[in-house]
Amino acid sequence: MKKPLLDVLFMSEKRKNALLLLNDGPQEMEYLLKSLGTTRQALLPQIRVLEEHHLVTSDKDIYQLTTLGKLITKDMISLLDVVDFLDVNIEYWGTHKLDFMPQHLFERMDELKACTVIEIPLHEIFEENKQFTEGAKKSKAVYTVTSYSFPNFERILSELIANNVSISIIITEELFRKLFNEHFDNTQALIKSPNINLYMYSGSFDFLSFSINDYNMLLQLLTKDGNPDNKDVICSSKSALQWGKELFEYYLKDSKLITEL
Repeated sequence: MKKPLLDVLFMSEKRKNALLLLNDGPQEMEYLLKSLGTTRQALLPQIRVLEEHHLVTSDKDIYQLTTLGKLITKDMISLLDVVDFLDVNIEYWGTHKLDFMPQHLFERMDELKACTVIEIPLHEIFEENKQFTEGAKKSKAVYTVTSYSFPNFERILSELIANNVSISIIITEELFRKLFNEHFDNTQALIKSPNINLYMYSGSFDFLSFSINDYNMLLQLLTKDGNPDNKDVICSSKSALQWGKELFEYYLKDSKLITEL
């Protein structure tokens, strides 16, 4: 009697890892043995299981994935990538709102790769993230979507402008009103800068903010009950930066450029 396919894939590390190795193309048995650090006697029974389930075929001690094997291994790799990504910070991702991500980016969360959750002192929750700001000063461009402004945002923006950084910011209508009422002259001067594009989003955000520079993406999310907390997430891989820019573009399409207050 054949094993259920899920058992075939995940109930044996040797079977799972053999499939992952064969995803790169046909391999000799000696290569599999060396890569898996095992013996022929231990591996052959697991290979036989894969062959019985039509996932692997062999010829003269060379093994390769079947058409079904390629299909299943591709999806298995995608699942393992997501599991590996979430496993590092499952407590954070499991306790924060993620509905702000469009479906196509939510399904590609593994592209964020290794992210770091940083615990911020409570009195600094609404202040700048210094790691992100230092990277922003050295960047060619910065993209931000935010529902709040930290106390010294005018100084930071002025420093970025002085460094000839291109700045694109999407804000909520509520934040627009706050800037209009409390920082009219300074904000008017900033948006007249050729370095800044300021946009107003037509809806509301289910997060505090996210920002991307040439080096990092910064996420400041809300907990599942809708409250801010003292944790920031920094992601630095190239795929994370691309993912973040696509998220920015998603919100940009429903935003309007502000040319004056």
